[in-house]
Parts: sequence; C-alpha cells; structure tokens
Amino acid sequence: MALTIYKFNPLEDPRWDEFVQRHPRASVFHTSGWLGALNRTYGYEPVVYTASPPRAMLTNGIVFCRVSSWLTGRRMVSLPFSDHCDPLVESPEERREVFGSLERTLHEERLKYIEIRPRSLILPAETFSQKCSSFYIHALDLRPPLESIFRRFQKGSIQRKIRRAEREALGYEKGNSELLLNKFFRLFLLTRRRHNVPPQPIEWFRNLLTLLRDQLTIRVASYRQQPVASILTLSHRDTLVYKYGCSDARYHNLGGMPFLFWKAIQEVKERGTRTFDFGRSDTGNEGLIRFKDQFGSARSMLAYRRIYAPPHRMGEGSLIELAKPIFAHLPDGMFTAAGRLLYRHIA
Repeated sequence: MALTIYKFNPLEDPRWDEFVQRHPRASVFHTSGWLGALNRTYGYEPVVYTASPPRAMLTNGIVFCRVSSWLTGRRMVSLPFSDHCDPLVESPEERREVFGSLERTLHEERLKYIEIRPRSLILPAETFSQKCSSFYIHALDLRPPLESIFRRFQKGSIQRKIRRAEREALGYEKGNSELLLNKFFRLFLLTRRRHNVPPQPIEWFRNLLTLLRDQLTIRVASYRQQPVASILTLSHRDTLVYKYGCSDARYHNLGGMPFLFWKAIQEVKERGTRTFDFGRSDTGNEGLIRFKDQFGSARSMLAYRRIYAPPHRMGEGSLIELAKPIFAHLPDGMFTAAGRLLYRHIA
C-alpha cells in the first residue's frame, strides 16, 4: 500500500527543529536558522517532504529550497550553499515513496532539476541517477587528548606556523558581534578578490548571525591591531563546521589561519565537541585539500546528485567561471554588487 507524502514549511512548523535536534545525521544545515537565512537573503522558499502526517510526531523528512530564477531556471536544491544535507529518511519504503513524490513534483511543476547533497546516506541510483558534482570533505576526530591531536598536525607547516603565530603574539578575538563581522567581511572581500569570485553579500552573514546566534562564531587574528585572518564556524550538537575563511595575503607568513583553527579546536573540545568538520573542497583545489590534510583529518568524498527534466543545460557554476575575467577588473563597489545579484541565481 502506497504511503501518503506530505509537504510543509519548516519555518512555520515547530516539529522540524525538534526533529533536527534529535536526528543523529542532522547538521547545522538542516536547522531553521540556516533555512531562515536562505529565505531572508535570497528569497528561497523551504519545503520538507515527509511520510509523517500533519500534527503527528515527525519521524522522517527531506528539506529543500525552491529556487526560481529567470537566469538559471526553477529547481529544488537540498540545500543551497550547504556543504551537505542528508535526507533524514531511514526506511527504504519511505525513501522510495518520498523520491517518487519528488519525481512527480519535477514534472508537475516543470522544474529544471532536483538536487540533493547527501553526506552519508546511500541513495537509489535509479532515482538520482546523475552525479552533478563531487567534492572532498575533511573531518577531524576531537576525542583524543589535545596533545595527540596537535602531534598529528604536519610539523613543517601547521605546527611551525602555529608556533610562529604564538611568537608574534597575534591578537585573538572571537564572538558574533557586528564589529567582528565587519573585520571578517573586509578580509572576505580581499580573499574573494584574489580568486576573482564576487563575495556573498554582507546581509547573508548578518542573517546567519541573527538567526543562528550562539551557533555562529567569528574568530579574528590580528597583527599590530591589523586583522590578518578570520574564520566563521557553525556548531550543531557535538560537531563544529568550518564554513568560511579569509585572510590578508601580505601576512600569510605569520600563520594566522592555522593559529585560528588551533584556537577553535582547543575551545570546542573543552566543551565536548567530538568532530571538527573542515567543510568541502573542490577536487581540483589541491592547495586547499593539502592544507586540510595537514591537520591529520580524514578525507572522504561528497557526491551531489540530480534528477533532471530533459533537456538540461550548462550548470550554474559555469556562470562564475565564465565571468571571472570580468570580475577581475571590477571596482570594489561593483564587485560586491555583482555578488549580491549573482548568488540569488546560482544556489
């Protein structure tokens, strides 16, 4: 007998946050704080597909955002700008019915595609049959003693740079204030400029800060009162996620970034955090992959998958690659404006 599949808005149904808090595979990307920031900043409409009836206790669900763009088309993504977002459906029967409902939605709403970004759940290949992109993800086990964790860092780079930062007496601040956000964003703009990729708008970070509150921490390293490196992390239960990092290239020799990672590891381990999620890396970004490897973290593969409504066209990521030569010559005001306009369309 076929199951009935229901849909609801997780920002309006209190069952969702309670479910996310207790589900073992849920992450900060499932939370209403993250979903609310996506909605406020980009207008993406969140929706959950579930086999649990309304007003019953929620036992399963897959969360998506509806993205409607005149530039890149209409689709559903689970979830935009999220490193991973596991479908929280355990029963094979429930998965089959939910995925069947998604296929009907694809055709009924004339969507370009539906994309999911699982971290650990193995999906039926006959449904999400096309891999659209792959990434590496690194995770560091924080359960061993701090001394053991530090010994696993690569001696010639990570350990040495942390010691250099300590000798230089880099200043250190952490929190989620507007002042720290402004310091972070100035460095973020510098970093995006180096890579010819426009920054996400500061409103995105303000909304994250407002809605995630104590789950979000900005850490800033300074040299002689000058901010030189910053990281933004997100916490959920026993996991800390490194989401954004930025720096001033003129001060890379001072070891600001390794110093900030080490400070974060020390602080969250003390309060019982078990895993440091270093986030995803493009498979072609060998420098970033090597940097994360040097912390002694375990590397695994992320594979995003889509079901398409044929025919499908060039992916949204190609838009940024094609525009990089243009971004390189834009003044700061137009550079940040490009990000404010562009990210709404690429999800």
